Amino acid sequence: MRPHSRKIIFASGLLLALAASSGVAAAGTVSQEITDARQETQIWTTYALSPYLRANNLSVSVQNNKATLTGTVEEDVSKELATEIALGVGGIKEVDNRIVVQPGYAPPQPSSDRSYGEVVDDAVITTSIKSKLAWSKNTDGLNAKVDTKFGRVQLRGTADSAASKELAGRLAINTRGVASVDNQLAVVSVKQTAAQNAKASVHEAKQELADSWITAKVKSTFLYSSNVSGSDITVNTDKGVVSLSGKLKSGAERALAIELAQNVRGVRSVQAKALRF
Repeated sequence: MRPHSRKIIFASGLLLALAASSGVAAAGTVSQEITDARQETQIWTTYALSPYLRANNLSVSVQNNKATLTGTVEEDVSKELATEIALGVGGIKEVDNRIVVQPGYAPPQPSSDRSYGEVVDDAVITTSIKSKLAWSKNTDGLNAKVDTKFGRVQLRGTADSAASKELAGRLAINTRGVASVDNQLAVVSVKQTAAQNAKASVHEAKQELADSWITAKVKSTFLYSSNVSGSDITVNTDKGVVSLSGKLKSGAERALAIELAQNVRGVRSVQAKALRF
């Protein structure tokens, strides 16, 4: 082979190798940019969901697994929380926290539109109330629509009795995160025939719910409730009889816990001798 031809072949091979390595580098750059964007979104979303940070105008920028935080907060603890949240995101190796601590700092007044975090909070409240109403054995005649905005709940629809309407309102107001309840349920009296009553009785007799299901719903009802320390109560169910144990802060909290448990569908009775205050 002539020297000139060898040079051409060598040069072509070198160009191909450079092109290949350039393509790998470009792919690596794109991959890192995607990772940075994912991490940045995850950190920002967590800030938006945090009741301690969402009101502050914090900014997040991520480059090569390093997060840079900027903005203003009122207390050192908020700045530290922002750092811990960022470091908790998978892949973040370093945090440059440039957040300024300014005592007495007042975050900008929120607009009439809900923030991302507030929308999520309201959705959780609505779902919690709907679940509690669905689990209740005293709300079969209830047809309620639940709307929540800024923690303010509105109940609309119909109830078959004043007692059912009142119960729906109590379940709603005792839900974690609820600021107020506007109970607009209309009481519509429904007269049942003897045949319908008999049919309903047969349906209830056939509806034997598993003890595990009852225990799970009682626990969930406690956890959704703002006035009961659900984590301090142990719940056991045997053939529909619910046993509660633990230590609460007051007699009022104990009474509410018993009432909430008694209200759950499938509960025959509640034993609460071991539930102290």
